[in-house]
Amino acid sequence: MRAYNELNKQYINGKWVDGGEDIVIENSDPFSGAVIHTLPSAGKKEVNDAFDAATEAAKTWAVSNPLYRRGLLLKAAELLLQRKDEFVDWLTKEVGSTYIKSIIEIQQVHDVLVEASSFPTRMHGLTLQSTTEDKETYVYRKPLGVIGLISPWNFPLYLSMRTIAPALGTGNTMVVKPSASSLVTGGTLIAKLFEEAGVPAGVFNVVVGSSDAIGDYFTQHAGARMISFTGSTAVGKHIGKITGEALKRSMLELGGNNAYIVLEDADIDKAVAAAIFGKFLHQGQLCISINRILVHQNILEAFKDKFIERTKLLTVGDPAEKSTVIGPVIDNKSLSRITDIIQRSVEMGAIVETGNKVEGNILYPTVLTGVTAAMPIFQNEIFGPAVGLVAFRDDDEAIQLANATSYGLSGGVYTRDIYRGMKLARKVESGMIHVNDQTANDEVHTPFGGEKASGMGRFGGDFIMNELTTVQWVSVQGQARQYPF
Repeated sequence: MRAYNELNKQYINGKWVDGGEDIVIENSDPFSGAVIHTLPSAGKKEVNDAFDAATEAAKTWAVSNPLYRRGLLLKAAELLLQRKDEFVDWLTKEVGSTYIKSIIEIQQVHDVLVEASSFPTRMHGLTLQSTTEDKETYVYRKPLGVIGLISPWNFPLYLSMRTIAPALGTGNTMVVKPSASSLVTGGTLIAKLFEEAGVPAGVFNVVVGSSDAIGDYFTQHAGARMISFTGSTAVGKHIGKITGEALKRSMLELGGNNAYIVLEDADIDKAVAAAIFGKFLHQGQLCISINRILVHQNILEAFKDKFIERTKLLTVGDPAEKSTVIGPVIDNKSLSRITDIIQRSVEMGAIVETGNKVEGNILYPTVLTGVTAAMPIFQNEIFGPAVGLVAFRDDDEAIQLANATSYGLSGGVYTRDIYRGMKLARKVESGMIHVNDQTANDEVHTPFGGEKASGMGRFGGDFIMNELTTVQWVSVQGQARQYPF
């Protein structure tokens, strides 16, 4: 089996082409700093060509045999597992994924492909009773048409595929603009997978371009019926404004400042184990990572000691080594942002218990205590391997602290009293929350999404099927109606 090539080109209408702009995008390894490859940015012409191809392909793809679409998605899932090592290699060298993170991500991608393969035969319509005599009423479910996706760099394969696979399964076509930091794993590698699976030309397209070259032009394009975006709240609000003015749909999965609440009756060892995974998977670079650990004051010292002890045991280094748990953050700009959050929190009285050591783009896992709600480590989405411990007195204060930011994506509650945990969880203003588990949960058939500044819309199962489709009412009149005039 030959490795995929041509991954530094645009994929438009079934062909691999160069971008038309003079702007050159450099794709760099976040661990070594080496440039993996370069490519000319796509321009407006390539964006137009991609949307034109998707629009034309939608005419036949939308009405294709559902078993045909199912077969192509299952073929892609099969090929993904066959090429697992190649995908792991790209995730490692392009976005600094550790082996553990890469395997989790590839399994999620496989699962969503299999889940979406059932969508073609789940496009159910309705028949309704009419209030008009001798009329029959039918409701048909139809694909929207062309979906535009702007994908992120942190879980690029999965966070791209969770829109792509359901969109293709429901009969939509796609134009994808991946992050320049994950142009392969969030775009061209996926195009190669679908090309090998036999997806027809024009159904799936990838344009890799700088914001200066295509930026808003992609979002504004008349060919897109929906824009799906995962990324920062600031950019998401801008995209929402554009799509709102254009009266097109949007799905926005934005920032998270997720609270993990440990009640005084919790099993501390189990709560610590969950917190380590939920905080440090992929260096904390997940929108659903634990961002704040809220611990009842009666067990704070015991939890702190065990959490710090476990944190110090995490293997730090080259993500290509299978034993590594903490690899690099995506780039130096991100590293500087995270260390600035730590420094400003320390200046306000927080104490660094471990970590805060930098080597290249690696930040050693960092734990702060003495954190208050006024500190940057509490108020900001960290998106890195650092976390603050915050004490609370009772359930009411825990809820108040959990809700004390503009975000509302995910959360976790640890307790031996499940009913108490469920009662508390429902008072947290978040789209998702998990009792006796950490915040970084995602299952392909469940509703994934946030409240408040964490976005709008829901991924997963029937929830994303509703987002990606529309309904049409068709009525049939039997005997001629008698009209009043």
